[in-house]
Amino acid sequence: MYQLRFTTLVEAPLTVTFDVARALGRPWPTPLREVMSVRPHRDVYALGPGRGFRWLTHSRRFTPTGAGTLVDEQIDWETGLPLLGGFVDQVLLRPRVLRAMQAHLDLLNAAASRRAIGVIQVVGAALISGDRVLVAQRSGGPYDGCWEFPGGKVEAGESDLSALARECREELGVDVAPEAFLGEVVLNGVVGGAEPGLSTLRVWWGRIAGGDLVAREHGELRWVRAAELDDLDWIPADRPLLPAVRDLLTRL
Repeated sequence: MYQLRFTTLVEAPLTVTFDVARALGRPWPTPLREVMSVRPHRDVYALGPGRGFRWLTHSRRFTPTGAGTLVDEQIDWETGLPLLGGFVDQVLLRPRVLRAMQAHLDLLNAAASRRAIGVIQVVGAALISGDRVLVAQRSGGPYDGCWEFPGGKVEAGESDLSALARECREELGVDVAPEAFLGEVVLNGVVGGAEPGLSTLRVWWGRIAGGDLVAREHGELRWVRAAELDDLDWIPADRPLLPAVRDLLTRL
């Protein structure tokens, strides 16, 4: 059995990277059959006998980071030539796989980056002070009274972190210092007229660097500890982030 692994950072959110990768398919002359697919985190495809392979499996994992989506790809294969398999692998198949994958990854990066320009993103901040995190209660709208991490939409031409700083100044009256990327959640609804399920919420944890904290757009602001997080009625988008926030509060 032979194996190759590839890692590339795509400057696009999870959903865009996954959907573009799926649309591009795999760089093999023979179509692969889908074994499993969990959007937007993982998929596995396989190829039966043919084109010099006894079998081939191509798996991908999509991991959110502060700079975009990390795509880890693994290709496992076996030739049908037991005596000459090593020679065929080193001289013919492996170089062919390397060339095909490099061209494929370059195309994925370019196509996903272009597609991401038209996608409305949402950013949020889990602001930490000691062993507590700031939470905000919505006032009005479909989630009136529910709790969330403050933030909002990224405007055209804005970076995620620039939008995060602007939203915190507008909503809370404070300057923030982002520390690290916390996580990304698919927003199943429509955001700003975009396609359903395409936008994501990207959250960083950070600290207040200046200003006077005030609830300009929320009904209430509250500092809560890790044990209190599950007691709140969260908006659906933020709830998947609670384990990461809870773990962060216990480590700091």
